[in-house]
Amino acid sequence: MKRVGVVGAGLVGLAVARRIAQTTGAEVTVFEKEDVICKHQSGHNSGVVHSGIYYKPGSLKATLCRRGVELIKEFTAEHGLEYRELGKVIVARDEVEVTRLRDLQDRAAGNGVPGVRWLGPEELRELEPHVTGLAALHSPTTAIVDYPAIAHALVDDLTKFGGSVRLNAPVDGVERSAGGVAVTSRGERDEFDRLVLCAGLQSDSVARLAGDDPGPAIVPFRGEYYRLVPDRRHLVNGLVYPVPDPAYPFLGVHLTPRIDGTVDVGPNAVLAMAREGYKRTDIRPADLLRTLAWPGSLRLFRQHWRMGVHEYRGSFSKRAFTAAARAYVPELAPADLVAAPAGVRAQAVDRDGSLVDDFRISALGPVTAVRNAPSPAATSSLAIAEYVVDHITAK
Repeated sequence: MKRVGVVGAGLVGLAVARRIAQTTGAEVTVFEKEDVICKHQSGHNSGVVHSGIYYKPGSLKATLCRRGVELIKEFTAEHGLEYRELGKVIVARDEVEVTRLRDLQDRAAGNGVPGVRWLGPEELRELEPHVTGLAALHSPTTAIVDYPAIAHALVDDLTKFGGSVRLNAPVDGVERSAGGVAVTSRGERDEFDRLVLCAGLQSDSVARLAGDDPGPAIVPFRGEYYRLVPDRRHLVNGLVYPVPDPAYPFLGVHLTPRIDGTVDVGPNAVLAMAREGYKRTDIRPADLLRTLAWPGSLRLFRQHWRMGVHEYRGSFSKRAFTAAARAYVPELAPADLVAAPAGVRAQAVDRDGSLVDDFRISALGPVTAVRNAPSPAATSSLAIAEYVVDHITAK
């Protein structure tokens, strides 16, 4: 490979570009439609380095998350970036959640997550005096980082290895041929030996330009957050998470300390009316029609409408949002929470309405498309890069 293109300057795209330039010596060009890197999912995530508890053993998520933890820790040490192991408790509130927590404990063991231990109510209070629950799992190696800082360090490395990032460069066309692939951006055409698509919220659209299948399609969900006021940040020492419902892909409201000292509360998960709709007022009819036109969307909404109503209630009621957090930290009151920036999750949905859970990466001749990379994609970004590059260099 002499020339390789990468679409998307989020964490996954930049990690892939850096890995290609570092290991193959190819000239790498990253196309980014925005005027800055990391503007969407990579710049709006929680900053958590997940330990790998939640994911089915043997899945790509489980394998690449565990490898990703090692690589992120090494990368931050090499580049002088902060990596803070605060630890996390996953808290069960009733007997049903206790049973699910046992299943998570088994998954943690299957994935080789170090140091995970079961906590009773008293042990939970020793770690988190203001948190209540029937039981909890403690993951001491769960960490927080500054992902935008990591992204900028990836760009520095990429540049050092001879690569480049083109900002304000949306990809308008992708043409495959026997000898490689051509990319068109703003009327300019570039020829590459290989192309990797890491387009996040636009991943299905860009993949279709390359001739990939329409599905899975991206259905955007906005995650809205509040933030603890400064004098209430002491209510949590580390990360406080709920036990996930296995029928639903979103974790629910949790409390997450960040590198800058703030503590986020959230998110909920409501349908975004635009691919990049960070506010309720962000409505893009073309995006909304595209979401509703996908057969899997209506099947998804029919299956999960009750959960959708619950999530929208929290969106419009600060009191309801606070109540979700009070289930874990009873001392919280609405006055303790102030509005914080939202994020948008690129949730891939298959034609039958099922939510794509695992990472999904497809190959189309000289084009590799990352079709689904939700959480823990930030944690796994350097490992996803290894995985992708190993596959394209093996061709």
